[in-house]
Order: sequence, then C-alpha cells, then structure tokens
Amino acid sequence: MPHSKAQSTFMEYLKMTKVVIYQEDGSFIERVATEAELELEAKDYAEWLQKKALKDKAKAAAEAKLAALGLTTDDLKALGLN
Repeated sequence: MPHSKAQSTFMEYLKMTKVVIYQEDGSFIERVATEAELELEAKDYAEWLQKKALKDKAKAAAEAKLAALGLTTDDLKALGLN
C-alpha cells in the first residue's frame, strides 16, 4: 500500500530515531526500530491524522452553525456553555 506524503515524511523521521526499551531495573536498551515497528508507527500516525481531520471538520461545522446564529465560541464561553 503506498504511503501519503505525510506518512512518507513520518517514516523518514522514524528511521532516524531509535527504539528505547526501559527495563524494570531502570536500565534501558536502545536499538534501531524494525520495519514492522516503523509500519505500525506509520499506521498509527495515519489514523491520528484522520481523526484530527474529522475533529477539525466537526469544529468548523459547529463554528459555522454558531456564526449562522450570530454567535462565536467566545459568546458561548461568556454564557458558561463551553
């Protein structure tokens, strides 16, 4: 499955980082992430981007409804309805 530009950029970032595994005794192991770990991180990032886009879309819709009523989010805060 091809990656989006954001996913590809994120994958390149991940490849520059290391996985740090903390032990119960306070020590840690630092190693390069496996391809499977990188793919999982990319998948999680894509899901996060999708959820963020939906949240942003819902926020814009709510603000548009308020604007249609001649209100702003500050008006709601002033009324204690935030």
